Amino acid sequence: MTDKSPASAPFPLNTSPDAAASVDEVFTPTGSLIVRERVGAGYIWLLILATLGAYVAMVAPIGISLSLKVQQLAPANVEVLGYVIGLAAVVSTVVGPLVGMWSDRTRSRFGRRRLFALGGAVLGILALAFVAWAPTVPLLMAGWVFANVGWSTVMASLLFSQADRLPEEQRGKVAGLSGFVQMIASVLGVGIASAFIGNDFLVFLIPGFVGLILALLWFLLVKEPDSRSLPDTGKLTVGKALSNMVFKPADHPDFAWNWLGRLFFMFGVTFATTFTTLFFASRLAPDGQVSKIGGLIVILSLLGVVATAGGALLGGFLSDKLKRRRIFVLLAGLGFTAGAIVMAFGGSNATLLITGSIVTSLGLGVFSAVDQAIVLDVLPERDTEAGRYIGINSYSTSLAQAIAPILAAPLLLIGVTGADKNYGLLFLIAAACTLVGGTLVMVFVRKSN
Repeated sequence: MTDKSPASAPFPLNTSPDAAASVDEVFTPTGSLIVRERVGAGYIWLLILATLGAYVAMVAPIGISLSLKVQQLAPANVEVLGYVIGLAAVVSTVVGPLVGMWSDRTRSRFGRRRLFALGGAVLGILALAFVAWAPTVPLLMAGWVFANVGWSTVMASLLFSQADRLPEEQRGKVAGLSGFVQMIASVLGVGIASAFIGNDFLVFLIPGFVGLILALLWFLLVKEPDSRSLPDTGKLTVGKALSNMVFKPADHPDFAWNWLGRLFFMFGVTFATTFTTLFFASRLAPDGQVSKIGGLIVILSLLGVVATAGGALLGGFLSDKLKRRRIFVLLAGLGFTAGAIVMAFGGSNATLLITGSIVTSLGLGVFSAVDQAIVLDVLPERDTEAGRYIGINSYSTSLAQAIAPILAAPLLLIGVTGADKNYGLLFLIAAACTLVGGTLVMVFVRKSN
């Protein structure tokens, strides 16, 4: 017999006669029917606000506060900032799937996901206070690791909730809005922190409090059904946790192909964005000095934020309206590829270089929103292990961001002598990677339109 009781699923169910016209219907492994209703505007805006808060709390330290702290603690060795941020990113990459598995198995009257949003925010704000106090670089590094894990957990829990709650027809819209506020947060977070430069604690804590308050609103106002009656998915042992950090591509080919396509795309993006400032300096500044084009870099950054945010909104909303996703990922790949090629061959023509940069940002925005929707479309075992697979999906981004800069170093030396760097070659390789990424998703992912 088909079971539509709320106890059998961690999200609201639709029992109306015309449910099939407006919601997703899926079956659990035991054959119970789960129906995902369209979520209301309240859920979406609380989700977007919580996303904004988490990104403000995390981006502000990366953008400015940690730099100020490192200059205080190690003025002669500011390069340690890279180690501080890099170590935290590596730890968060490992912790992400573990948090997902824990969230999947959480049984409480508050549901599975909201507790992690609140817990992550509390950990994040406490760790930011520790970072502000830290008297040495090792303590700063330890504090930022915990802060990064905390705010990453908030972001992950919001994505877990989307996997639980959103029907296919709303995933692009929500992903587009999320991508938009992430771009806004990158500017807003640094702006808020900058207003408190001179106060070692408030420069960290005020952005953190923004994240905490908005996560608390999410926890209090978004009602997630009691999860205590959900089926037991088994004890999470060390062995099981380790084995669950990977998956068999043959069992979930759409998820695997999208993962690979995302990996290639993010490799291309990281190749290009890591060296964008140095690239512009090499083409436009006297003697290649970044300090000589500071004003241009500020303008370029603002244009990039606008283009990326606009691309995310455009791609997300159109992919829902037209009920097509893969074509937008391909177009994003083509767009980024075209922009990177224009930059590679643009010489010292500032107009061409800026145009190419804007086009790459637009492509990145479209990809970030639409591919997030595709991830939710093809997510394996959504109703029992969504957290695990979303954590695994994050590897495709973190691996690219960790490995691409290392691979870029020898590529920059090909065909040049002295102090010159072959940025043109690097941007052409970036173009090829994004084209391959978009093509893989378009050709091989089948379950998403």
